[in-house]
Amino acid sequence: MSQAVSAKICGVKAPADIAAAAEAGARYVGFVFFPKSPRCLTVEQAATLAAEVPLGVAKVALTVNATDAELDEITRAVPLDMLQLHGTESPERVAEVKARYGLPVMKAIGIADAEDLPQIELYSDVADQLLIDAKPPKNADLPGGNGLAFDWRLLAGRKYWQKPWMLAGGLTPDNVAEAIRMTGARQVDVSSGVESAPGVKDPERIAAFVKSTTA
Repeated sequence: MSQAVSAKICGVKAPADIAAAAEAGARYVGFVFFPKSPRCLTVEQAATLAAEVPLGVAKVALTVNATDAELDEITRAVPLDMLQLHGTESPERVAEVKARYGLPVMKAIGIADAEDLPQIELYSDVADQLLIDAKPPKNADLPGGNGLAFDWRLLAGRKYWQKPWMLAGGLTPDNVAEAIRMTGARQVDVSSGVESAPGVKDPERIAAFVKSTTA
């Protein structure tokens, strides 16, 4: 791979997770604010963890259909570099959040088949970045972090998106190099793929994942 690929370690819950991500060379860490997730943090926990994040590593808050009141609380307490909207937020809502908080916004888009691809163009008009994830199964509790991949061939050769984008969904240290090769992704996101149990990050898997992005 000729260009460096940036990695995001999402769902960090402990100082050791942040240390492992930073030591491995990850460019982003993600704090999850979604009660159904095993990676969910309180605002107070996230504020404490944010203080551990070294310069050069971006702090991202993952929210799901959050209200202004919820985002107000998060952004007041936690020094963030980006907001990640991982629910069913409309393009209008993405624009509202950008205007209200003055932070870059990354919109997650679930992909199951080619019929989902037009959403990417739709949201690229308003979001600063896009996170292309596997669409969760119907009735799933989590909008992401399910360890599921989609058909990466759907993204092969697509160079026309206007905004930076990040590949997510079922990535692991074992398959991320192939995913990058097939999609041309310059950024990748992982959560469950570097865990030893739901919500428990494995430092060795984090290191192996980031190393595999440069294989």
